[in-house]
Amino acid sequence: MKRIFTILSSVLLLAGCCQKAEIHIIPAPNHLEAGSGCYNIAGASFGYDNELDGRSASAIEQFAAQLSLVSGKPSAVAKADMSAGVYFAFNSALADEAYKLDVTSKGIRIEASSFNGFFYGIQTLKQLLPKEIYASWKVSGIKWNAPAVSIDDAPRFAYRGMHMDPCRHFWSVDEVKKYIDVMAMHKLNRLHWHLTEDQGWRIEIKKYPLLTEVGSIRKSTIIGGLNDNFAYEKEHGHMNEDGIPYGGFYTQDEAREIVAYAWERGITVIPEVDLPGHMLGALAGYPELGCTGGPYEVWTRWGVSEDVLCPGKEAMFTFLEGVFDELMDIFPSEYMHIGGDECPKVAWEKCPNCQKRIKALGLVSDDKGTKEQKLQNYVTSRLQAYLGKHGRKIIGWDEILEGEIAPGATVMSWRGAQGGIAAANAGFDAIMTPNTHFYFDYYQSDKPETEPFAIGGCLPLEKVYEYEPFEGIPEEARHHILGLQANLWTEYISTNEYLEYMLLPRLDALSEDQWCQSEVKDIERFKADLTSRMFPVYDLLGYTYCRTAFGQPGLPESK
Repeated sequence: MKRIFTILSSVLLLAGCCQKAEIHIIPAPNHLEAGSGCYNIAGASFGYDNELDGRSASAIEQFAAQLSLVSGKPSAVAKADMSAGVYFAFNSALADEAYKLDVTSKGIRIEASSFNGFFYGIQTLKQLLPKEIYASWKVSGIKWNAPAVSIDDAPRFAYRGMHMDPCRHFWSVDEVKKYIDVMAMHKLNRLHWHLTEDQGWRIEIKKYPLLTEVGSIRKSTIIGGLNDNFAYEKEHGHMNEDGIPYGGFYTQDEAREIVAYAWERGITVIPEVDLPGHMLGALAGYPELGCTGGPYEVWTRWGVSEDVLCPGKEAMFTFLEGVFDELMDIFPSEYMHIGGDECPKVAWEKCPNCQKRIKALGLVSDDKGTKEQKLQNYVTSRLQAYLGKHGRKIIGWDEILEGEIAPGATVMSWRGAQGGIAAANAGFDAIMTPNTHFYFDYYQSDKPETEPFAIGGCLPLEKVYEYEPFEGIPEEARHHILGLQANLWTEYISTNEYLEYMLLPRLDALSEDQWCQSEVKDIERFKADLTSRMFPVYDLLGYTYCRTAFGQPGLPESK
């Protein structure tokens, strides 16, 4: 389908109340036709039909209240049929998350069959209005005109995710909410919340209080890069550290608050407990869960520790079940992420308990994997079965493919696209998060000296935008690709300003990869939309963003 979308980056001459109006929407709608004229929305009445649910009605009321605030003209909201004003109509023929948006000189009509559809219709409408719609104060001298358009839109992928890492550096509840706001603006619907690590355990578990009393605090943090510290450690016998205790965690009430906040914006929060590796945060508080019994400390360095949970001990499974029992009470998500990546097997090879378990299970090394790798498969399958009894599904990093995994597991492909390709070909669902295109902790240019210190790599905006998830996947297996996600690890990202800089505008590019059909994507139109619309919005909201793609390298000076 070659759609009529060159208008997105062109100037439209609209009749009547509209002079020249530009249409810049990210992610770009999959079908848009321009009309003539416009509708002045300031002070308009809002109505919705009887079939809308309470959450949709609440979203409409919030938008009307925002419009009333910035325009200074009150907009009333009522459950009533309307032929003028702004009307929201239930349309059962539309797919989940799809919406229709029509603007004429008489009014605005948004149709959808679900909350997310109505919410996304509102997000698109906001992008048709002056940028001041995002303000938190009354704005004078603005014509609140929406150009006449007809939009028929739906996402390419059902899973549109963004990852957040509060383990290496901690983010407050308000900072998490701000992250969610940016996601919602771009029509993302999954927040992958990475909550446990060698460098800190970040979620309250009441059954195991030492996870946060001990495991959430590291006594120090290394200064500079990990590779540079190896040389320093060789010379001095220890790494170069700042000597400052660092910690933080979310109470269960705070986690519920974030889940509710995200839910109101069409976003499901998926918690991750990374296991059986990356577990020093847990082992520091409960050393009996490790192979040696410790003592263990929350790691002050980055990287991958060889100290992992001991699957030879039944207590390990009791612990994990207890943790997930509480998480399932907090997070209603269908998916629970169990990690499964970067788990060294050195301790298991030496551990009598692990070797006893291996023997009892009859695990042997062969061309499909070592007996220790198969022991990790046992951990994955056993936890998958436990969560399955509670109506939940698992997601794991692509290492869970090393050996045999039980049907129903979903693979998150991070080491390039190969894990996702292998999963889809084997009949497993997959989410594509390749480090080649979606690791937002990488530098944004090939001149790292112009940017804040990062983990390495080079991932400019254009490379994020060019990603095609079906490459290398046969037609008959493509339905297994549920969607796309970018990951933002925070070893070297310690401030909210730097976090935003690494996120934006690469999140804009990600959102078009997730939402837009391939024929809709156009890098030049996209860049015009960024500079003409999104950057002014970010300036108004006070967000920090990277301008490297436009010849302005480095972290902008704080305002």
